[in-house]
Amino acid sequence: MTISDLSEQRSLSIALLTVSDTRTKDNDSSGDFLEEAITMNGHSLANREIVIDDVYKIRAIVSAWIADPVIEIIITTGGTGFTSRDSTPEALSPIFDKHVEGFGELFRQLSFNEIGTSTIQSRCLAGLANNTAVFCLPGSTGACRTGWDGIIREQLASTFQPCNFVQHVTTKISNADR
Repeated sequence: MTISDLSEQRSLSIALLTVSDTRTKDNDSSGDFLEEAITMNGHSLANREIVIDDVYKIRAIVSAWIADPVIEIIITTGGTGFTSRDSTPEALSPIFDKHVEGFGELFRQLSFNEIGTSTIQSRCLAGLANNTAVFCLPGSTGACRTGWDGIIREQLASTFQPCNFVQHVTTKISNADR
């Protein structure tokens, strides 16, 4: 993507949630990477929070963001593994209106080139809810880079063809203005 592409691209309002029992603002390297990627690609960071890995706390924050007419995209990092505390898929999958089935599949395909078969332990997912796209990434900075650079960045670019998610989320603000 070139600088001229950024001037033609529509800026999206993005909320970022880190799901972790151990991360803080001082050591949230995955959140820091994603915040920088969001702003460097011409989008605005509407909100950023850290929440412990608890189904209801995750769901409450994301549900409030989905209901917010300003937030068009939500990216979460963390809670997608297999430990007993990992609960992002259980928290968010039930609130999706539509699941983006290919997101997890493509992420694992890209990740396989980096970490081999360990990628099968990623339960990353994506979906649409109330004209809001939600992307759930693993907690490592490398995985966030893979997800952003390999999938999300292009799908949030209004100039990316043949299709992108911008068309699915732009109706949210139009509907709120009515």
